[in-house]
Amino acid sequence: MEEPEPLNEKLLSIRELGFQAFKIGWGPFGRRNNATDEHIVKAAREAIGSEALLMVDAGASDAFWSQEYKWAGRTSRMLADYGVHWFEEPLPPDNMADYVLLRKTAPLSIAGGEVLTRRQSFDPWIRQAAIDIVQPDVTKAGGLSEVRRIAWMAEDRGLRLIPHGWNTAIGLAADLHLASAIRNTDLVEYLTGSPFIDEIVERAWKLDSEGMLAIPDCPGLGVSLNLDAIEKYTGIRF
Repeated sequence: MEEPEPLNEKLLSIRELGFQAFKIGWGPFGRRNNATDEHIVKAAREAIGSEALLMVDAGASDAFWSQEYKWAGRTSRMLADYGVHWFEEPLPPDNMADYVLLRKTAPLSIAGGEVLTRRQSFDPWIRQAAIDIVQPDVTKAGGLSEVRRIAWMAEDRGLRLIPHGWNTAIGLAADLHLASAIRNTDLVEYLTGSPFIDEIVERAWKLDSEGMLAIPDCPGLGVSLNLDAIEKYTGIRF
């Protein structure tokens, strides 16, 4: 997240690319005061319009996060007033008890799990229904097969899985394949403006008129690397 005015301008430019769902996170949110939090969310909603999906990520896995349950509960009600689709990482990731309580009382979905690894870590969160939306990162949670197992566990408990994808084009390709194989997964995360998403593959990603990405259909993950771009950004020659 940024200050309200530049955030509004940035989201307007991203909306012009055809996106219909937007996640904003970190920055000053939850780190200054309640008025700033609401001004940020209001600016975002005004930029993307009333029909687009808006998700808010507090980023409470930040080592210096200072907010607690009462802030999360109060903020969840403010976010619901702006039609926010889910509230992500509103509490530190080792505070499962407060997540359980928050999920029962919040008027919107609670999401989390990006810092967890392997299905054994997700098991208590899913069994205790601590979150509505389970967010493993395929690049660190054990790969495609492990995340499918996590998805099955979540589905058995009536929870959704939306993969955390703040990484690279390879992770995005993997997430698209996961989404095609998991019944209740209808979104993937796409980090805009990153050369590690947009430039390191031979065929550029392109949204269709409905804000959808095609699932790659070539062998493997379905993408070919642009080795010149990888050398440019890593200094490694292949």
